[in-house]
Amino acid sequence: MPGSRTGKIKRKRPNREPKIRFVLFCEGRNTEPAYFSAIKKKWTNALVSIESRRGVGAPITIAEHAVEFAGGKRSKRGNRGERNSFEERDQIWAVFDRDEHERYDEAVRLCEENGVRIARSNPCFEVWLILHERDYHRPDDRKEVQNELRRLRPEFSAKGAKIPNCDEMVERLLEAEKRGRELCLRREEEGEPHGRPSTTVGELTKAIREMANSVRQK
Repeated sequence: MPGSRTGKIKRKRPNREPKIRFVLFCEGRNTEPAYFSAIKKKWTNALVSIESRRGVGAPITIAEHAVEFAGGKRSKRGNRGERNSFEERDQIWAVFDRDEHERYDEAVRLCEENGVRIARSNPCFEVWLILHERDYHRPDDRKEVQNELRRLRPEFSAKGAKIPNCDEMVERLLEAEKRGRELCLRREEEGEPHGRPSTTVGELTKAIREMANSVRQK
């Protein structure tokens, strides 16, 4: 037909933002990696990389590794040939405990000054795990917290020989996040943000969940 167009119409490909990748530097060698592996398994649409350093336990060392990684990412951005499409939106997290570490405040400051996010627990990560089971408001030390988790989850061992059933625990993640927020609000009301007991691990898990859900909806 006159005036008809026989050429193919070129359609623009939709611009898709790259996924955010979560790079986690964990203090623990067993429990934390096992827990975040369960998170990865549950929310498969999120990109999660777990960097656990054997023999590394102090927050300052975790912070230094995370900051070094973040610095390496920034330096590569100047070379387009080496840049990975995920790097510009990576979220780098340091996951560590308050406990009795002498250079804890220095570790926090180092992360904050270099764009590394912090999932901190006081006194220890096991507070976060307890919140999957119940509220917890006692200002206990590490040993007492671990004993409470063992009471709730008999399969747990503080020495790392046994870990909780994290695949089962993450089914109650939303409850844990809610309890974690309440703990932090209480500490703020008391004038001691991040005091004992408290944990901000829920901020990290929420970010992972929301990213996974946003990818699923596209």
